[in-house]
Amino acid sequence: MSLKIRLIIMNFLQFAVWGAYLTSMSRYLGPVGLGSHIGIFYSVQGIVSIFMPAVIGIIADRWVPAQKLLGMCHLMAAAFMLAAGLYGFEASVDVSFPVLFTLYTLSVAFYMPTLALSNSVAYTILERGGMDTVKAFPPIRVFGTVGFICTMWLVDVVGFQTSAMQFVMSGAIGLVLGGYAFTLPNCPVSTDTKDKTLFQALGLDAFKLFKQRKMALFFIFSMFLGVSLQITNGFANPFIASFEALPQYANTFGVKHANMLISLSQISEALCILLIPFFLKRYGIKNVMLIAMFAWVLRFGLFGLGNPGNGVWLLIFSMLVYGVAFDFFNVSGSLFVDKETPHHIRASAQGMFMLMTNGIGATVGTLGAQWVVNQFTHWQDVVVEGQTKSLMVGDWQSVWFVFAGYALLVALLFALLFRYKHERTP
Repeated sequence: MSLKIRLIIMNFLQFAVWGAYLTSMSRYLGPVGLGSHIGIFYSVQGIVSIFMPAVIGIIADRWVPAQKLLGMCHLMAAAFMLAAGLYGFEASVDVSFPVLFTLYTLSVAFYMPTLALSNSVAYTILERGGMDTVKAFPPIRVFGTVGFICTMWLVDVVGFQTSAMQFVMSGAIGLVLGGYAFTLPNCPVSTDTKDKTLFQALGLDAFKLFKQRKMALFFIFSMFLGVSLQITNGFANPFIASFEALPQYANTFGVKHANMLISLSQISEALCILLIPFFLKRYGIKNVMLIAMFAWVLRFGLFGLGNPGNGVWLLIFSMLVYGVAFDFFNVSGSLFVDKETPHHIRASAQGMFMLMTNGIGATVGTLGAQWVVNQFTHWQDVVVEGQTKSLMVGDWQSVWFVFAGYALLVALLFALLFRYKHERTP
């Protein structure tokens, strides 16, 4: 089997683990009485991203080959996720928040570092195989998004969106990937990291970039925009499902298959990566980031205006806009950091970008979003076609308009304060 095929399998499984529960977990938490804790469950991903990737990265650099550490992390994450799923399945509606949250958190703590670790494994294997990573990796990485979409659809089709079995499915895939990782080619530990201080190894030397006004503003606004990253992952599914309480929408495709509708966002994300080189060269990082920010405004605003019936086209447009909102921010921001920072702290600067966006920003965002959602909505038992279902009903339009207003404010401040002159590439 070729190296590319082996890495495609790794990437497919890597994100299939995540797709099994990321967009549907909130549909399960509400009916078992944990609806007010949705934001906390999603914020854990940001909290562990603040320190776990750095710690695991040091171990992979200094002591344990990356592919073996990837396997170990996935086996641990899978074990805890399986435990969370089996506990939830056995507990039925009497789920204890401390028990489920602890098992889930331990799983996420081992899973989140694998996002960076799997990239490191792929880069190392491709380089040792004599391939150009810039050309070879993107087509491989696309299959990660395909894996994410496949498990989203599978959870939807088999009816696990409101069941703890989505965790069991995620854990089962994680066990397969954990074992598979040990069969990958060896990724030897680095020799040039042994002389690094712990301060440097943790990426803390990137804080010196805050002395530059341009980079300080970029990182601060990255944090502000990172607030938006996990909001729709946590609340889009219960929002769409809430329309089941209204007879005119109860049997629409979107209500019946919310995960499939949401998966258009991931399809858009995969396609929009291809647009980034053109936009960056032609318009520069400031304008590309502004495009991403206004795309977030549209993403939230269209949710506020749409419905699964005659307004489903607004929801579909919101899903398609997500690719621009996510990729133009995350991928373009990463490329900007790579271009604007000295070579010797480039890796640390990338870690800082991740810390500000997926760490601090996403954590604050999901907790803040939970507070906003709690002000306008509530979980309620609703009888639908003779069945009692727990749905998150209320003034969802105001919720999405609040988020859209926040994204608009960030965009306007960024346009005014971030000064960057783009030199157009011929």
